[in-house]
Amino acid sequence: MNSKQLNTDHIILASASPRRKELLGAAGLVFDIQPSDIDEEGVSYEGHPAEYAKTLSTLKASAVAKDHPDSWIIGADTIVVADNHILGKPKTRDDAKLMLSSLAGRSHFVYTGFCIVHNAKKVQTASAVETTVVFKSLTDAEICWYADTDEPYDKAGAYGIQGIGGFMVKEIQGSYSNVVGLPVCEILEAMAKLDIIRYLR
Repeated sequence: MNSKQLNTDHIILASASPRRKELLGAAGLVFDIQPSDIDEEGVSYEGHPAEYAKTLSTLKASAVAKDHPDSWIIGADTIVVADNHILGKPKTRDDAKLMLSSLAGRSHFVYTGFCIVHNAKKVQTASAVETTVVFKSLTDAEICWYADTDEPYDKAGAYGIQGIGGFMVKEIQGSYSNVVGLPVCEILEAMAKLDIIRYLR
């Protein structure tokens, strides 16, 4: 085993997100990827957005855990919320421009829910992390320029803080990696409590 590898048990990330893959790998975890196929559109948004993010992450992890009962499954879901309204991934350039205009010059919230499941061990735990993100004021030219890049269209809220979209972010309060797609500090703490990872051997 690589001396930098934290886990000995088998882990599966129930997500196809390249950003989550990169964050977990950089943290020292070795894992496989098996994206969940749940229908997110069929899950109604009720109550607090943190609970909604937890629900989605739990559904994702549980769906993959059915086929891999002897593995630790990590599910995650990130949502962007402004005025208690969830901003999904823009489908068109006009969608992206509208989302960015609604976020310009003000704060919004990013929630990532994560769930860790092991069916054979009968373990399931879920949590959600909130980060406040403040955008600078944006000109129409800046919004149009960014909307013409490829970046907004596979990201909730129509921006990527770790990419070109970082130029719009004036301030964050809370976890940076949470905005990227996975709260690394919190998820590793949860895994350490479950004895999935060990720093000393």
